[in-house]
Amino acid sequence: MRRERVASILNELASLYPDSRCSLDHANPLQLVVATVLSAQTTDAAVNRVTPALFARFRTARDFADATQEEMEEHLKTLNFFRNKSKALIGLGRALVERHGGEVPADMDALTRLPGVGRKTANVVLGVGFGIAEGVVVDTHVKRIAARLGLTREEDPEKVEQDLLAVLQMPERVIFTHRAIDHGRAVCTARRAYCERCTLAPFCPTAPEAYRARGPVDLAANPAVVAG
Repeated sequence: MRRERVASILNELASLYPDSRCSLDHANPLQLVVATVLSAQTTDAAVNRVTPALFARFRTARDFADATQEEMEEHLKTLNFFRNKSKALIGLGRALVERHGGEVPADMDALTRLPGVGRKTANVVLGVGFGIAEGVVVDTHVKRIAARLGLTREEDPEKVEQDLLAVLQMPERVIFTHRAIDHGRAVCTARRAYCERCTLAPFCPTAPEAYRARGPVDLAANPAVVAG
């Protein structure tokens, strides 16, 4: 039964968010790892506002490695923790040059040894940058959605990831994160879960019984539900 419920959740998310993708603008794995490091405690939209000028100035790992703290801070000054992030990007560039010939490695262990790169960032780079679904990215949205949908009871992101790995097949892992993030922004928000207009409610153990019992909602046929 749990397998059927998970399949229903995945199918509904696919229907709701068919065009979900990574919301960090990037053109290559280097830009992706940089943008993901910058996204810590910062919105993706804020990161996307600074990266066009950043990537125009710093095109290679060597460029980041040779940057001064002052110049990097000038590019990142609108972001939270910009001083620490400036230091991390310079260290990241140096590590890539010294250890990997200036290239971003497609390996979990090598990635997590880089300055500013934890498992979540490494999963983003592997999944989005290289198409390697070794793990599942667990950010605040994914953690919240997974808990509300009864896919985990854990609080620690790495333990949440292990629970998700147990129910998500490899082809579903990367896209699940993007769709869960979209759902967390649009409907199942941190401030409130809008169960009255959530088409996942019939499969959600934390939704009120009235919404779980009503069966699937056709949003196209019920515009009032969408507005609600």
